[in-house]
Amino acid sequence: MRAMVVSQWGEPGDLRLTELPDPEPKPGTVAIDVQAIGCNFFDVLMVQGKYQVRPPLPFAPGGEVAGTVRAVGAGVSHVKPGDRVFAMLGWGGYASVALAPASGVVRMPASMSFEHGAAFGIVYQTSYFALAHRTTLRAGETLLVHAAAGGVGLAAVQIGRALGARVLATAGSAEKLAVAREHGAEDAFDYSTPGWVDRVMEATGGRGADVIYDPVGGEVFDLSTKCIAFGGRLLVIGFASGTIPSIQLNRVLLKNISIVGLHWGAYRAHDPGKIAETTADLFTLYEKGAIRPVVSSVRPLVEAAAALDEIATRKSIGKVLLRP
Repeated sequence: MRAMVVSQWGEPGDLRLTELPDPEPKPGTVAIDVQAIGCNFFDVLMVQGKYQVRPPLPFAPGGEVAGTVRAVGAGVSHVKPGDRVFAMLGWGGYASVALAPASGVVRMPASMSFEHGAAFGIVYQTSYFALAHRTTLRAGETLLVHAAAGGVGLAAVQIGRALGARVLATAGSAEKLAVAREHGAEDAFDYSTPGWVDRVMEATGGRGADVIYDPVGGEVFDLSTKCIAFGGRLLVIGFASGTIPSIQLNRVLLKNISIVGLHWGAYRAHDPGKIAETTADLFTLYEKGAIRPVVSSVRPLVEAAAALDEIATRKSIGKVLLRP
């Protein structure tokens, strides 16, 4: 098999295409002939050695793939060779054959393409857990989504709309603002220019947003506390800005707001049944056409560094994929 391998902590440009033996599934695992690979911001952090999970070197990054089951290990009965699946795995996805824990392998609906499968798992799971479970977003509430043209951001816009919320969005360019509106945002504001907080307050009649979805961190998080409604919930999804923010707790006190975190991957260990329930809910929304992955680029596996650069520099819209 072919894989993009990192041999020491560094940058995506240090990844090298390497020929490796095809993996044999161990008990409780599934070998997949990969057709499409989803790229995520945490892949960059993992290559740099800055992610909360540090795989043993050498390794291939990549937390989600879609393809056809090649073989299954002992104890695996919910999928069989030939099944079309997507899989969520810790790492190892940047390869032509991936080995995934059986618990993360899901048969795709017949209507789902491999590209949509590779773009579906992590970002939609993250946004659905965040909005439906962590903040219990309610129909009629106002949801503000930051970085709304990115992978998790667009998923949050679509899911927020499907849950009956009024969705507002921020992004960093006119093109991205248009994409956010196209996929369900009622209005969108450029958070790279001054005044976006005032525009959010104006759009909400001075009340602020009930729920704010923040995968950016840094100054965006800080300013979000100025346009959140009384009793609102501020979701901490990640820190794409590279800056982990802090907050003056008097703001939490005076506005009665909640700061809510989400580390989706932790549910694999603490409540895996919730992931299966969420997958079923998301498939229902997909089949209805309420949610649909947006893929901005598909590159060959050897261009993994360029794909990750698109994400790290916020040039991407929706998901960036690789083909092995």
